Amino acid sequence: QVQLVESGGDLVQPGGSLRLSCAASGFSFGRACMAWFRQVPGKEREGTAVIYTGRIDYTNYDRSVKGRFTISMDNAKNTVYLQMNSLKVEDTAMYYCAARIDGGCLPGIRLSDFDNWGQGTQVTVS
Repeated sequence: QVQLVESGGDLVQPGGSLRLSCAASGFSFGRACMAWFRQVPGKEREGTAVIYTGRIDYTNYDRSVKGRFTISMDNAKNTVYLQMNSLKVEDTAMYYCAARIDGGCLPGIRLSDFDNWGQGTQVTVS
């Protein structure tokens, strides 16, 4: 009964900002590795950011978004966020929230490491 529900996608001009939210339920949020992926038609879904909050907190970003995007999570609200600044036309994509329920985050932000997905929220930069 894992559920991930994204929200916050919108149309925005280049250089603008958006904050995406992912509301999670049905699993132990504090033990999960959470990530944001994005996908455009005809291309593989790619990782943008990942976070794990525990005894040692961990975040990682894809080179394409590092310095512009920030991932965070609120354990009390079971919600993960993606703050996106300095948006580019190339950032246009469907953005998906993903969870690796147990075992922590593995190196990189790999599609195959995540078993649970939301339905996505569309971000259009134009």
